[in-house]
Amino acid sequence: MATEVKVPTLGESVTEATVGQWLKKPGEAVKADEPIVSLETDKVAVDVPAPVAGVLGDIVAKEGDTVEVGALLAYVNEGAAAAAAPAAAPAAKAEAAAPAPAASAPADEDEGGSLTLSPAVRRLVLEHGLDPSKIKGTGKDGRLTKDDVMAAVAAGTAKAAAAAPAAAPAAAAPAAGPSRAQERVKMTRLRQTVAKRLKEAQNNAALLTTYNDVDMTNVIEARAKYKDLFEKKHGVRLGFMGFFTKAVCMALRDIPGVNAQIEGDEIVYNDFADISVAVSAPNGLVVPVIRNAESLSVAEIEKTIGGFGKKAKEGTLTMEDMKGGTFTISNGGVFGSLLSSPIINPPQSAVLGLHRIEDRPVVRDGQIVIRPMMYLALSYDHRLIDGREAVTFLVAVKNAIEDPTRLLIDL
Repeated sequence: MATEVKVPTLGESVTEATVGQWLKKPGEAVKADEPIVSLETDKVAVDVPAPVAGVLGDIVAKEGDTVEVGALLAYVNEGAAAAAAPAAAPAAKAEAAAPAPAASAPADEDEGGSLTLSPAVRRLVLEHGLDPSKIKGTGKDGRLTKDDVMAAVAAGTAKAAAAAPAAAPAAAAPAAGPSRAQERVKMTRLRQTVAKRLKEAQNNAALLTTYNDVDMTNVIEARAKYKDLFEKKHGVRLGFMGFFTKAVCMALRDIPGVNAQIEGDEIVYNDFADISVAVSAPNGLVVPVIRNAESLSVAEIEKTIGGFGKKAKEGTLTMEDMKGGTFTISNGGVFGSLLSSPIINPPQSAVLGLHRIEDRPVVRDGQIVIRPMMYLALSYDHRLIDGREAVTFLVAVKNAIEDPTRLLIDL
């Protein structure tokens, strides 16, 4: 009996997805609830499990196809697993009677392992000449992520075996000229959505960016002084995002227009701060939301962000994690950015960009001194937020970071 595998409900207002990767091949045994295909939606990747145990039958939707909710993906043949096992037994016995060459086992293992690699990861493995079986996967179900591959590249521990001696004569051939190869790769649904929304923001909003810089001395000292006690008590590292999120929440309360949004000819003011934070995932940046951040402690904020980072790496972020948000904090500094002008994430009206910390000469009390400085950038929709409000908001964030005591006494 064949059971249909269909596209599940993907979340509010999400009606279609792209088939990202088949995790099983036709003819392979599957367990009930075992992921067999990964779908890419506008925001997250969704694994579709097998509805019953059996063997994967015909695949209807190929990788790269766009499918709607309820569409047929494949069939699972129930009870076929039991029939497949005895059929494989004679082959196994024959293999034992006539041992295969030693080199065949690694080749088969590498071929099987390659089936679990996403297209992006597979390209990286081939580009750097790595053996994927030597790399430990940290993604969901042990799958390799781009971060895993790049870590292996940096460590130099997963180089593929050297080419066979028979290939040596090829080295004597005349050297080829500079490569002009091209590769066409279809944009992922996530990247398509990001491109569409960012362009819509530029077309529809009156974007403007205001800048300031902040002296990180006191926050750095506080973090250095209390990070060990903080981690021991709360089980999470003390980072800078906790400080900035609290500072943003205080500033949003004082300047509510920055936390508002335009809907038609109305302005919607939010009496809560749902802060979207940019998190790096294997297939790009995602922006999960810290709900009611204004009521959370620094420890609770850091735990929430840490949980998002782990889920992003494992590919387990849900639509609920990504939905909503009234204001965004994007930290390009972790990648080395000195200064940038971020683009708002509609329907939000503002985004705060953080950048790298570097020692710069500044004047304090008439003296030139070296201080760890960071540039801040606030991009906002000028249709809703006036320049005075934007500058006041950014100065409020700056003051709270330069004097973290303000975060404690709500000043």
